[in-house]
Amino acid sequence: MQEFWHFIQEIIHPKSIIHYGGIWLLFFIIFAETGLFFGFFLPGDSLLFIAGMFSATGQFNQSIFVIIPGLILMAVIGNFFGYFFGLKAGDLLIKAKDNWFYKRRYLEMAHEFYEKKGSFAIVLGRFAPIIRTFVPIFAGMVKMDFRKFALYNILGATVWVTLFTLIGYLIGRVYPKLADYLDLVVILLIVISLIPVLTAFFRKKPSTS
Repeated sequence: MQEFWHFIQEIIHPKSIIHYGGIWLLFFIIFAETGLFFGFFLPGDSLLFIAGMFSATGQFNQSIFVIIPGLILMAVIGNFFGYFFGLKAGDLLIKAKDNWFYKRRYLEMAHEFYEKKGSFAIVLGRFAPIIRTFVPIFAGMVKMDFRKFALYNILGATVWVTLFTLIGYLIGRVYPKLADYLDLVVILLIVISLIPVLTAFFRKKPSTS
């Protein structure tokens, strides 16, 4: 079992995805993480950052002018897929029982985030792992106006992808040796991105007494 989990961790490592899967696997991962309810565990933020860094250092033979537009397109399509999935099959997720893979709390977190941030949650949710997978699904479940959803979807995808990928690219240009410490970079990015999610997950509800 330990060897199995080590294998899983290895194949979803951003470096492995880029080196062995190339740009098409990169595109698919971003689509899946932003649109398929089982894609919440995939490395979105760190993958964008490292794709930009590797493009700058020559470890990824793709131009940043190809990577960014392609990733934005995949992120937009992914959220559209999640929205329509929420329209058609959202009730199944509400009724589904918790298991080792799916936790109902994930959908509740998206609900709370949506209620607190309003429609702009579609944009802000891009920057929170797990939440960014379930927010578009919840938006479909509550039948959010599609034109409004489309606007925030495109805006959020553009800002999220451009910011993380371009930062990675610029750091790769200025500090190319940082790629030698990739595991530490990935861990740091994961920790930073998970802080708001963990805070929401473990936050106790206010007492009603």
